[in-house]
Amino acid sequence: MKKTAVIIFCLLTVTGFSARAQWDKEVFSIRGQMALQEGNYSNAIQHFNILARLDSTDYWTFFYRGIAKYNLGDIRGALSDFDNTIRLNPVFTNGYHFRGITYSRFGQYEKAFEDFRSAIELRPGNIGIYFSRGVAHFLSQNFEQALKDFNFYIDREDSDASAYLNRGATELFLKDTLSALDDYNKAIRLNFRDAEGYMRRGRLYAAQNRYEDAIRDMDKAIEYEPDNTLAYFTRAIMFHETSNYNAAMEDFNKVLELEPGNALTLFNRSLLNARVGNFEDALDDIDRVIAINPDNVLAHYNRGAIFMELERYQDAIDDYTRAIALYPDFANAYMSRSVAESRLGRTGASKSDYETARRKIAEYKEANRKNYGSYADTTKKYSSLLEFDAEFAKKDFNNEVIQSRDIDVALRPLYKFILTDETGGGTTTLESLYENLLLERFKSNSPIAISLTNSTGQGAIDFGHSIGYILAGDSSSGAGQSNLTSAQDHFIRGLNDIANKQFNNALEHFDAAVSLADNKEEKDRYSHLYKAFYLMGRAVLRAEMIEFIANIQTNVSTLNMDDKGVARTRVKDHIINNFDYSEAIEDLQTAAAILPMFPFIHFNLGNLYTASNKPIEAIENYTKAIESYPAMGDAYLNRGLVQIVVKETEKGCIDLSKAGELGVSEAYRMIAKYCKSDE
Repeated sequence: MKKTAVIIFCLLTVTGFSARAQWDKEVFSIRGQMALQEGNYSNAIQHFNILARLDSTDYWTFFYRGIAKYNLGDIRGALSDFDNTIRLNPVFTNGYHFRGITYSRFGQYEKAFEDFRSAIELRPGNIGIYFSRGVAHFLSQNFEQALKDFNFYIDREDSDASAYLNRGATELFLKDTLSALDDYNKAIRLNFRDAEGYMRRGRLYAAQNRYEDAIRDMDKAIEYEPDNTLAYFTRAIMFHETSNYNAAMEDFNKVLELEPGNALTLFNRSLLNARVGNFEDALDDIDRVIAINPDNVLAHYNRGAIFMELERYQDAIDDYTRAIALYPDFANAYMSRSVAESRLGRTGASKSDYETARRKIAEYKEANRKNYGSYADTTKKYSSLLEFDAEFAKKDFNNEVIQSRDIDVALRPLYKFILTDETGGGTTTLESLYENLLLERFKSNSPIAISLTNSTGQGAIDFGHSIGYILAGDSSSGAGQSNLTSAQDHFIRGLNDIANKQFNNALEHFDAAVSLADNKEEKDRYSHLYKAFYLMGRAVLRAEMIEFIANIQTNVSTLNMDDKGVARTRVKDHIINNFDYSEAIEDLQTAAAILPMFPFIHFNLGNLYTASNKPIEAIENYTKAIESYPAMGDAYLNRGLVQIVVKETEKGCIDLSKAGELGVSEAYRMIAKYCKSDE
């Protein structure tokens, strides 16, 4: 009897423990999900960690924890949790759906689209998957496919404001501003308390010079988000454009009240104070900017101008000297220093600087064999206010500030090798004017036509046979007998991978091509020179992959799931360029050492230095490209735009005019914008 009582007690104890464990699981699950819905992601993870210890087979635990990690920026941790979710339940649609979203955040689009396909196969009626796939297409800059997915989603769910915002952003990149405006209008009607809709529509109105409408939208954005510093900053720019300087100043002040260390706003407020004659206040702001970044050319130049207004001529000379040290070809800095020296009676030094400035401008005019006096812009003392689309919340801004939207977006893009069909698609007018025997020999060796171009929009090409079949050299493929080196084989395979958006595979092939190019057993005696082409191809791919991944990190908001399974991510209507291109630059520098006279390498270096906020190095490389290929209009256009950014407006306008003369039609739009004659 005693023994029986003990057994019964043990059974009751075990049963009670099991019931308590089940109760604890439910409690922790509910608490975790509530924390997730409230945006308290760290707390949610704590609850799901306990759940994972209590039961390591519950796929929902890993799924919810993955969402929380994603929103905290732990993308690798999120991916691991979604992997566990799918491992535990291979037919769990949301596992594939959200892992696809996470892969796209990594820039691994092939895997992302594979997961989206799996999710759609499991639940074809889950339209939220199309929404997420549209975001992934957008982030991979495949805007046409993004538009198709957003259209599909909106056709079935026409009350989702986020979908209209995303489709509007996509349409902007496809140059369809009317449709974008219509979608922003719909988004606002659906969610009139969302500041983002007003801000996007306001920026679009401003681009159309509809400033009254633009400012009205920024007013609404601020009404619904009173602490949105980007809204105040953007409205300040709009007020400035309409010459409402007092209102602009109030908005800059509000930004700095909320973010006292925002260097971009300090810089712009300094320029505005100088414009209205508040030179002491302007000086205080520009001093703070220089304290943050002592090597900013524009800051030193503008402080020199402020010192001139305050009749502090020696201080002005010191700043102009610093600007010249940072940018030795800064003609306007020489001219301004000449004036300051003259005020101090230093006639000889003043004359020398004046002659230096005129000589630098004359050299430009002589080099281009044309009188560009009508494009001179040497009388402006202060640059226009700078408007950034990039990471406004950062408290710093980088050297020479090359991230102004209008300048940055207007640059002619990188040159890259692509595969084309034999009808010749992809060969640019520029390339057809350039003759290089090594390049022609390199291209003629390939069984598939190769072009060097900076045209955009390349897609996959149907060659009628697999790439391996063609490269094997079987005559039945139509390509004839192949005599490729191993390095060439890898390079062509890499180009084909890029056309099919297999970027990681392409990088592996380019790595192999670069490695094999120096192999003495390679059967082409020019293989060591072809290495420059392989390095150039890898550099461009690296640069593009960096931009893809970084854009994802900065252009996607938090990840949430509603009761319909829709991942509510929003894309932005602009691209942020603030990335580390050091590896790509290193590849191009090595390529330039191999082929120092190949202009496309130097052109690409110029673009990457521009994107890295190094305008002096950019200008030097564009100049080298022009020296090797005097008819390279793209190089003139890009060099001209960078010159304008660093306040060498006359030189820049000379270059833009030359670019137009050489057939770059965009140059004339830039001339109309930046090269107005002095009144």
